[in-house]
Amino acid sequence: MAYVFHEDKLPKLISEVPGRVRTFFVNQELANTDDVLAGVMHYDERGHSPYHYHENCEHFYFIIDGNASVTTAHGTRALKPGDLVFIPAEARHSLKSVGGPLFYFELQAPNRFKTQILAGGDAADLIWNRVEGGVWVQS
Repeated sequence: MAYVFHEDKLPKLISEVPGRVRTFFVNQELANTDDVLAGVMHYDERGHSPYHYHENCEHFYFIIDGNASVTTAHGTRALKPGDLVFIPAEARHSLKSVGGPLFYFELQAPNRFKTQILAGGDAADLIWNRVEGGVWVQS
């Protein structure tokens, strides 16, 4: 059996900090698992994450459209469509759109983590407001 979901039909999470919209395809609510968290992110030209890390969580970004930069303890690197970034658990990082909108796929595992913000943001970066979609739970 396969379950097919379209981004337009799923709820969105809108960041309290302008410029970021998240849509999850796999999470506790949808797939009844906390082993993985996966979805897509849209950043506008202002979109960025603060410099932060996740306790107990591997993190992947796959750049689909637009340009970005990722900053880690080893410096900043430019990203383009087709680039895949792996962030090990506890590794400090930040992602930023560069020169316009950014669209990327994000995967975090497991989905049992706590985010610690280190710089460039505050508690508002962790607040997301849900906007309902047409379909969320497949039965």
